[in-house]
Amino acid sequence: MAGITVSKAIVTDRGFEHDRRWMLVDENNRFISQREIAEMALMHIDILEKGLKVTYRPDASSIMIPFEPQTDEFAEVTIWDDTCTAQFVSHETDEWFSNILGFKCRLVYMPDETQRITDPKYTPDGHVTSYADGYPFLLIGQASLDDLNNRLAEPLPMNRFRPSIVFNGGEAFSEDLMHTFTIGDIRFYGVKLCARCVMTTINQETIEQGKEPLKTLARYRFKNNKILFGQNLIHEGLGEIAVGDSIKLSQLHVEERFKI
Repeated sequence: MAGITVSKAIVTDRGFEHDRRWMLVDENNRFISQREIAEMALMHIDILEKGLKVTYRPDASSIMIPFEPQTDEFAEVTIWDDTCTAQFVSHETDEWFSNILGFKCRLVYMPDETQRITDPKYTPDGHVTSYADGYPFLLIGQASLDDLNNRLAEPLPMNRFRPSIVFNGGEAFSEDLMHTFTIGDIRFYGVKLCARCVMTTINQETIEQGKEPLKTLARYRFKNNKILFGQNLIHEGLGEIAVGDSIKLSQLHVEERFKI
């Protein structure tokens, strides 16, 4: 759905608290995203004391999703190549989302007992993630977006790229080389550059779709048949990070960066 900006966030074992712990699935219990249903971008989220409030902007209708699911129904759901156990939230939410989107779908929650492992090709044992594409966090530097926007006829906002963490300072694409760093008491590791998809071409306010930014990024951020923008992260430690915290870099990747 629509991404939101927060001033601080609690870091859990699988990412920020509440971040992508819920997921819409189709009748085959396979995940649904804006890649297929761009209208999901018109659903705005508010994090409230007792749950999430989802508002469909075109008609201002809304529904409350409690932090604790209201059913005892479980199922195996599929996200990309992973299958994991999920808990259905409520029949009321299923009906609301199905009516808004115009087809039958259900909302599921990832219980703490479900451990979705990150890709062992890029991460050590013991790391898990939520219903994110593959990793708990995505890091992008503001300088990287500024560099891209200098190449575009119309600048794009950061919400096209759905990062978990945005930082100021450094050169464009300095996140590419960030191997190990800390924010507060949390240690982060850059494990894989993020391959970008058609979702970045969806205007998050109007759901209009174009060719940018993929068309421009393909000219200078194309490697191994993928368009790369941002760095996926894993982490060690629990706690809280907030706007204004500093990044303490301790190790860089040794591989050659893009020539820009």
